[in-house]
Amino acid sequence: MILAKKGDWVEIQEVLLKPEERAPQVPDDTKEVPLVQWIRGLMMTEEATIGDEIEIETIIGRNVRGQLCAINPRHVHDFGEPVKELIQVGMELRKEIEELNK
Repeated sequence: MILAKKGDWVEIQEVLLKPEERAPQVPDDTKEVPLVQWIRGLMMTEEATIGDEIEIETIIGRNVRGQLCAINPRHVHDFGEPVKELIQVGMELRKEIEELNK
């Protein structure tokens, strides 16, 4: 069990809308799940483990309460798999631009 301490960089999860509070026009599969946001900041609570309710202070100074879901969270995003056609088009455009700049 990993313990987070006051001042650690953490991520919390906050439920904004429960399934029954979702708008009636959203798709059925969306209506079945809560609307959730994830927020990162410095933990203000003395100690906590994953799943505990804590308070954080965000970089812009907001204090927010939510469920601790990550300690020292990383940025894990990319642009997906390369698209062969886009690579080829990019190479062709570079050649055309070089020709125009001569």
